[in-house]
Amino acid sequence: MSVISARLVELGITLPTPTAPLANYVPYVIAGDLVVISGQLPYRDGKVAYTGMLGDTVPNDIGAQAAQLCAINVLAQLQAACGGDLERVVQVVRLGGFIAATAEFTEHATIMNGASDLMVAVLGDAGRHARTTIGVPSLPRDASVEVEGIFRIA
Repeated sequence: MSVISARLVELGITLPTPTAPLANYVPYVIAGDLVVISGQLPYRDGKVAYTGMLGDTVPNDIGAQAAQLCAINVLAQLQAACGGDLERVVQVVRLGGFIAATAEFTEHATIMNGASDLMVAVLGDAGRHARTTIGVPSLPRDASVEVEGIFRIA
């Protein structure tokens, strides 16, 4: 068993089958040694598991769980891009997070830590990354969070 597979098992994470795109785009693009993963919603069993807005109906701990689930879905797309071998991942270059939130909400970074912490837990030091987190008034399918990523692979 690979190191990354062992970490996933230790964390109790089974990567799902990657979700098909919702519109006219591809789930990932490989450009040289970079893989760009399109934004992933908090899908579980074919439907959005976390809906609503932070600062309104969604508490912060639930928002962080939504970000973590988005990151799991990012890893599932990354695994597909790597031909099933996450050991090819050299570095998480950047994560982008979109948080559906009220205008008054200011804890975006805390929510996005759900995704960032997962990347470090699964990929170790290679999981440390640059990051942008943005509050938005809505997301597709009323999702609470969306996460995208750029990865360097061997």
